[in-house]
Amino acid sequence: MNTPPTPDWHARAAALQPDGRLYIDGQRAWAADDASFEKHSPIDGRRLATVARGRAADIERAVAAARAAFDDGRWARQAPAARKKVLHRFSELIVAARDELALLETLDMGKPIRYSRSVDVPAAANCIAWYAEAIDKVYDEIAPTGPQALALITREPMGVIGAIVPWNYPMIMAAWKLGPALASGNSVVLKPSEKSPLTAPRLAELAVEAGLPPGVFNVVPGYGPEAGEALALHPEVDAVGFTGSTRVGRRMLEYAGRSNLKRVYNELGGKSAFIVFPDCEDLERAAATAAGAMFFNQGESCNAPSRLLVHESIADGFAERVAALAPRYQPGDPLDATTEMGALVDEGQLRTVLGYIDAGHEAGARCLTGGRQARIDSGGYYVEPTVFDGVGNEMHIAREEIFGPVLSLIRFRDEAEAVCLANDSSYGLQASVWSHSLDRAHRVARALRAGTVHVNQYDEDDITVPFGGYKQSGNGRDKSLHAFDKYTELKTTWLRIAMPASR
Repeated sequence: MNTPPTPDWHARAAALQPDGRLYIDGQRAWAADDASFEKHSPIDGRRLATVARGRAADIERAVAAARAAFDDGRWARQAPAARKKVLHRFSELIVAARDELALLETLDMGKPIRYSRSVDVPAAANCIAWYAEAIDKVYDEIAPTGPQALALITREPMGVIGAIVPWNYPMIMAAWKLGPALASGNSVVLKPSEKSPLTAPRLAELAVEAGLPPGVFNVVPGYGPEAGEALALHPEVDAVGFTGSTRVGRRMLEYAGRSNLKRVYNELGGKSAFIVFPDCEDLERAAATAAGAMFFNQGESCNAPSRLLVHESIADGFAERVAALAPRYQPGDPLDATTEMGALVDEGQLRTVLGYIDAGHEAGARCLTGGRQARIDSGGYYVEPTVFDGVGNEMHIAREEIFGPVLSLIRFRDEAEAVCLANDSSYGLQASVWSHSLDRAHRVARALRAGTVHVNQYDEDDITVPFGGYKQSGNGRDKSLHAFDKYTELKTTWLRIAMPASR
């Protein structure tokens, strides 16, 4: 069998002409006031597109289109089998457009093309297909009320869903919200980040090509204080699914209180603990897993295991192992199919990450490797994979979400201290426990205040399991059947049943 040639991604990038217009009611359009902004690639600073700068007037147009589509039932009242067919076709079109979407994603936010193509696009397509298949697998209920009543408990779509997604996984985060929201029969207005606005309108075009009625899925790119705030405040939006920072997540709750008390589901930040006990049987694999999970996507992942908690008896050797793996993740050209780690999303994020590295030095942590800007002559925004040892859990680099390739190693003396350190965080998204003892694994997993606890692995994943966190990592869950709870209302219909007259 002949292996297909590797695409010339640089040539394709040079020929690509992204469409930066918004997408409302089945049509591309510029902003109502013709406002726009220039999008440049973090890879090398090249100009990618002029992007429509959506504001309140554009949100008004998009919400009106979504509300009309919901109220007339063009999607919500279609039979589950019909919605299922459309969403399956949508998934197929995402796969067919894999190269285009992957290239847009890489140019937009800097991740390596190998992962945009092999992870992000397939994961988005799989998510849509999974919820398509789930449409006719979710049953309603009959309550056990007794012989003189029939109480039906049914799920109904909420109406208009506002989806606000971040820049680190634009397609995947959008799919996690679109899948259950559309499968349930809702209409959606999606606001992508202004830092990565290009794939979302293209997804909407593919959805309509697949048979989704116009108006059901609308996209308004723009800035958070303009388009995002207008969407979250809109009285005709019934729920908001938000993924982003805890700081902005708080605003989402405020906007709901100021408007119509809409449901708000926040998937927020993380500072996940990766705990290694001395009875871990494979320290090499543990170190490789920690480095791989931390430096994947340039460390721009809310669930990155940025706090590496290691027992003091093995900490020196483990720190050396992790630091020795850093050269594998040295930033490279994201359009090179062999690159493992790419560019940070923009100059602001570069400055943020370098600022945290400076804070680590100032606090007395010891930088084992990295800590500098890389590929400066490229015109892009790159930081070396960085590992700090001697980190105290009170330091800024241990407490605050950096969203970059910076790993902090914290030592502990015993199991109780490990649990205490892991839980001593305002976040509670994920964690990992590495131990040969099944008793310890269960005991520690139960004690950790995190939405997902991995045992002897990290970040293995499937659409069938929920994703979300405790504490200031948010509320609600993306993925799995539990996501339907966010985008549906439960209705009880109570019927009185007349009993025959007694003889």
